[in-house]
Amino acid sequence: MAGMDDLIRALDQDVVREVPEFNTGDIIRVYEHVSEGARERLQPFEGVVLKQSGSGSRKTVTIRKIAAGIGVERTFPLHHKLERIEVLKRNNVRQARHYWLRRISRLHKIG
Repeated sequence: MAGMDDLIRALDQDVVREVPEFNTGDIIRVYEHVSEGARERLQPFEGVVLKQSGSGSRKTVTIRKIAAGIGVERTFPLHHKLERIEVLKRNNVRQARHYWLRRISRLHKIG
């Protein structure tokens, strides 16, 4: 079984790339590749990090923003389809629980 673990780690190293350090509660902006017909463009999504899950090439991050008075959450795979990630503001949060962070609107107003 050790041979299979080594194989998975070797495949993960090819896909995993450098991303900036960020934690739950930070405000970040991610740029995602969006294809519209024959054109391809970068679309930014800026919001508060609710949670990070997974490891290696399967690591994902959930980001929440307020758009037109409605909360929008998206989960992005960190190592696929993202061009770059910018950390805009670092926040110290008391609890790293996504249900608690959803209620706290002051994080959106600080940025």
